[in-house]
Amino acid sequence: MESKVALVVVDMQNDFVLPGSPACVAGAHDTVPFIKRLLDFFRVKKLPVFHVVREYRADGSDIEMNRLEGFLRKGRYLVPGTKGCEIVDPLRPLEGEYRIVKNRYSCFMNTELDFMLRRIGVTHLVVCGTQYPNCIRATIFDAVCYGYNVINIIDATSAQTQEIAQANIVDIRNIGVDCISLDEYFHAF
Repeated sequence: MESKVALVVVDMQNDFVLPGSPACVAGAHDTVPFIKRLLDFFRVKKLPVFHVVREYRADGSDIEMNRLEGFLRKGRYLVPGTKGCEIVDPLRPLEGEYRIVKNRYSCFMNTELDFMLRRIGVTHLVVCGTQYPNCIRATIFDAVCYGYNVINIIDATSAQTQEIAQANIVDIRNIGVDCISLDEYFHAF
């Protein structure tokens, strides 16, 4: 069977990425240039790109229980129609790229991602975005469980600290996923 690769960019929204935003992941902003280079590469090669975003209803009725209290008390974030819910400007999807909405950690849980990937014949995923211990990790583990070959681009993926990122990279590598730099990916392609 011929392999086909797709890029999955996870949660690169203003509320997660912009410094001072309500759910800012400390390392996310620094990954934007790396993700942009990766996006440009996939676009030039005309390979499929999936932008997966998080959205919550303003009343919190669809947020994880462990986030609900902070969401209601400290301020709502990732609410559709708000600037914070939008993908950061440099990474905005182009016509023909896919946008998947999720409201849990994994990009696969209760979304059409797996169906769409299989429909277009994707066998390999390149995953990047934010953040390692939650959405990236859950997505990569589910992708492996669904039978996809996965590569994680480590300088295009973030966590609150480098220590958290490194701990997750060790665990992700231990399930057989290549965790490599953007330059290593370009060199291998």
